[in-house]
Amino acid sequence: MSIKDELAAELRDAMRTGDRRRREVVREIETLISRKRSEPGFDGRVDDDLYREIMGSFAKKMDKAASEYEGLGERGVEMAAKLRWEVGYLSRWLPTKKTEEETRRIVRAAIAELAVDDPKMAGRVVGHLMKSMGDDLDARLVNQVVREELDTG
Repeated sequence: MSIKDELAAELRDAMRTGDRRRREVVREIETLISRKRSEPGFDGRVDDDLYREIMGSFAKKMDKAASEYEGLGERGVEMAAKLRWEVGYLSRWLPTKKTEEETRRIVRAAIAELAVDDPKMAGRVVGHLMKSMGDDLDARLVNQVVREELDTG
């Protein structure tokens, strides 16, 4: 079953059961897909890859926004929880990223491979890793781990 079909079934079920959160996030993804389709130069393909691209972009934005809401303290707790739920809900359709431990191991190998020992060269390591393994890695985590490894190395 395609992601589009799964989301249509999710929307029907959410409407039937009164699940407002699920209904809203599915409708938002469908809205983003519609916007993408109306962009100049769109090639007309609405497939699982497009859905993953849109969901991934949306999840990344919501994750960042949730972090910002958490920074507001008590005032942002409710909204941050809502956004974290949306990211978690969509994660089942997104490719999984490497864990922190796996990322740290990959970063150490890249640092050794590139023979980098200066913290000012962190961008080179991050760029190398994101270019070669970007889909499997969380860019924010890679950046953090590279900087930690070069600072302590």
